[in-house]
This record gives sequence, structure tokens and C-alpha cells, in this order.
Amino acid sequence: MRTRTTVAALALAAAGLTACHGDPPKAAAKPKPPPLKPAALSVTPASGAGAVPISAEIGTSVTDGKITSVSLVDAAGQQLPGAPRDDGSTWVPAAALRYDTSYTAKVTAVGADNHPVTQVTTFHTAAKPSGSAVTSDLMLTNGGTYGVGMPIVVEFGSDVPPENRAAVQQRLFVTSDPPQPGAWHWFGGKQVMYRPENYWQPGTKITARKALNGVAIGSGHADEDLSASVTIGRKLTIDIDNSTKTMQVSVNDAVVRSIPVSLGKASTPTSSGTTVIMSREPSALFKTPEYTTTVQYAMRLTWGGQYIHAAPWSVSDQGKRNVSHGCTNVSTDNARWLYEQVLVGDPVVTRNTEVGLDPGDGWTAWNLPWSEYTKA
Repeated sequence: MRTRTTVAALALAAAGLTACHGDPPKAAAKPKPPPLKPAALSVTPASGAGAVPISAEIGTSVTDGKITSVSLVDAAGQQLPGAPRDDGSTWVPAAALRYDTSYTAKVTAVGADNHPVTQVTTFHTAAKPSGSAVTSDLMLTNGGTYGVGMPIVVEFGSDVPPENRAAVQQRLFVTSDPPQPGAWHWFGGKQVMYRPENYWQPGTKITARKALNGVAIGSGHADEDLSASVTIGRKLTIDIDNSTKTMQVSVNDAVVRSIPVSLGKASTPTSSGTTVIMSREPSALFKTPEYTTTVQYAMRLTWGGQYIHAAPWSVSDQGKRNVSHGCTNVSTDNARWLYEQVLVGDPVVTRNTEVGLDPGDGWTAWNLPWSEYTKA
């Protein structure tokens, strides 16, 4: 009897336990993810637009997707090369468009839904303007080799008004390999320069383009689209100290030659500051109100006429006193040696003279500290 009673109790307890807990709960259904969005794409110039500047870029604005291709063809079906800006805001043709010509741009983006979206726009460029052309020069020779201090210099034949400078600057392009980010700075209205924070690395490959053809400047327009690819050579720097009347020439930061100098006398002092070699001339004719003479191995530092050059007439003064009209005098042997070593763009630092260097008197990009150089 005891055994039967125990078994029955256990059976009842088990039945009660099952009845108390019931069936296990079902898992909650997962919410469905929202559908992936298609790309929203807008392109400029608008289709049907006329009088479009020949400096136009293809605007490519996209949300919920990314641009995958851009093509631009003229009315004859000829495809134009180009590339996007770093920020992806526009696609830049590799050369200026032609006046009074129709173009068709086709832009494709792929959305988050992985489906392509394409827009096509056809526009017509403006007729050639009748206003005067503003000339400009890119101060590089394609294929050339330059010193580590070479700024990218664009010079204009007439002043660029302040209200036009941002638009001009937007059409100036510099790429470097290895990459060395830099900035543009205006020195008055006729000269704008680009440099990195520190001197270029030796061996850097640089491509610069002034894509200015058709850009409005005052009542006229810019005249030319021009590119140049150059190489930065070895690092050579020149340090001239008036307190010691000595020039030190360094290669890769090691002094390789010390040269006695005579600088500008008190009435015509040499300027202190950082310049670069602007030109190498085997001989140059100097004309002043006081004299006319030809010098050998002339290396220009400023537009105002300060050079390093051979001055055999002042050898007895070199290293001792200043007798020049603002130039840096060295012996003929030292001038010949230096002339054979330097490249356009090699930095020259002059110290401890009576006056400072005027901004823009030469390629003076390095005469400003980076914090000041990058100010608008």
C-alpha cells in the first residue's frame, strides 16, 4: 500500500507541475529591415543649359549611393578625358571645353539597393567673349628638375581682382607623389604660389595645371589651360650670414662648401629672408643709374635685381665688408662651382642684414611661416 500511494502522489505532482508551467513561449518575430534606398543623383550643368563657361565642370551630387562612372562627349561623339575632384563634388575635364559647342555628360551612380541610376545632360558652351584676355604663366618647364624649395607659381599679366581670386584658385591643380599637401597664397593681384608646409621631399613627382581658359577675371577672362610635370631633385640649401660674411652650401643638410661673400653696402643693402634660385644665367647685363656691366654666373633671387654672381673686383672685400649694390658677390671660381651645383628652386636664406625681404619680390613663398602662409 505504501508503494502504491507514493507512486500515485508522484504522478499527481508531475501532472500538477506540467499544468502549472504550460507550453514554452514562442520566439518573438524579428522586424523586417527597411528597404535599401536607391541613389538620388543630380547633375550639372542642367540639360538644355546654354552659355556655359568653357571652364565648366560636371557637378555630381549623390545621396544614398556613390558615383561609378562619368563620361563627357562632344557633338561629334569624341570622348573627353577627365577625373573627379578629391571631394567627389565635380568631374573635371582634362582640358578646357571649346567655345560655342554642345556636350553630353552621362553620370551613373549605384545606390544602397545596388541598382544603378543614370542621368544624361546636354549643354552648350558660351561663344568666345569679346573682352580682353588676361595672360598668365605657369613658371615650370615640363620635364624639368627643380630644387626642394620650388613653389608652384602662377603669374598674371594684370591684377586679378580680389573677388575673382577664389574662382581662379579653384582652377589651379597640383598633385604630388609621394603626396605632400600644400596651400595657395596670393602675393598681390599678379602672383599666386603653392607650397607644402615643409620643403618638397627629394625625388617628388609633381604635376601642376592652370586650367584657367575662360575663367572670368575683372571685365575680361583668363587665357590658357596649361600643365607641366616636373621632378624635385636632391636637397641643396644655401645659407648666407651677413654677420660672418659667409655662405654655407649644404647637400642633404651636410655643409659641402663655405664661401666668403660681400653683400650690399649700407646704402643698397641685401634683403634678409628666404628666397629661391629663380634663374641661372651664364652672363647677365646689369644696368643701373651708376653703371652698366656684364657679370658671369648670375643666379637671380628677387625681381628687384638681387643675384648671387661672380664679382672678381670685390674678392679682397669678400668675407670682410659689404661693397655691392644689393647682390651677393663671390669669386669667379666659387660662382662657377655654385652655378654648376644649383637648380632653379633651391632655397637661399639670407640673415642679419639691414632690411627684410618684401613679400612677392621673387618667389617668396617660404619667407612666411606656415601659420601665416595659410591665412586667407
